[in-house]
Amino acid sequence: EILSSLPLQMSLYFNIYFFPFWWLITVAILYLKYPVLSDYYKFILVTIMILVSVTELIRLYLGYVGNLLEKVPELAGFWLLTLLPQLPIILFLLFNEGLKIHSLERAVHIIFAAFLSFQVVAAFFTLRRMVNTLATRFRLTEFHRLEEQRPAPG
Repeated sequence: EILSSLPLQMSLYFNIYFFPFWWLITVAILYLKYPVLSDYYKFILVTIMILVSVTELIRLYLGYVGNLLEKVPELAGFWLLTLLPQLPIILFLLFNEGLKIHSLERAVHIIFAAFLSFQVVAAFFTLRRMVNTLATRFRLTEFHRLEEQRPAPG
């Protein structure tokens, strides 16, 4: 039985091509609005861009490995990196009006937030299915091992 998720894999595939587009647009708009931002928003946005860039590369790698090779730790890492740093950061960029959000920037953030939201849900269900199946396999293996060790009757 194949445990990997096709919808999750398709989302990861399209996310890999969308992320450079998102990054270029976000950096270009940040460059344009940088002079009018306050100092703390300048620091926050530069920090966010560095954090998102590094985290996204790791997150997508873990998603590919975890889903295609059916590895629970990697998929769990992908799910946690999606849920904790990435989704709140994108929502901050999307809804904080102090950042002087441009309409193109809002559009790409909405698409990225949709990718992340779908991936959180799809990875959760895939992870749950993988863990349940692996736990069942482990229990069956242990049962068969105990059956072999049991002394013969009589």
